[in-house]
Amino acid sequence: MAIQKFEDIIAWQKAQEYAVEVYSVFGELKDFSFRNQICAAVVSISNNIAEGFDRSSNADFSRFLYISIGSCSEVKSMIYLAIKLKYVNGKQQEKLLNAGDEISKIIRGLIKSMKP
Repeated sequence: MAIQKFEDIIAWQKAQEYAVEVYSVFGELKDFSFRNQICAAVVSISNNIAEGFDRSSNADFSRFLYISIGSCSEVKSMIYLAIKLKYVNGKQQEKLLNAGDEISKIIRGLIKSMKP
């Protein structure tokens, strides 16, 4: 059975959870520029999945899924910077990076499943 709405997409669900986690870690950070950038990037992951799902073709959806992967990579890059800036500890970093890796893998699997 085909997915009927974006809310049923596991990658979207996981990306929403990821956004909540990132916000909980960085939401009170005084470095406003860093906080705004990482929060915008993490929200972009699920938003692009949702937007792409409601486009007219699998090609459009796939393009938006690749954008989501890019946003996920941006978040991961910022997490590496966050550890160097001492904004997170090693345990937080590991948890956030693992979640980002999982979401990227799920999105890649979704893209692969759409190919003829």
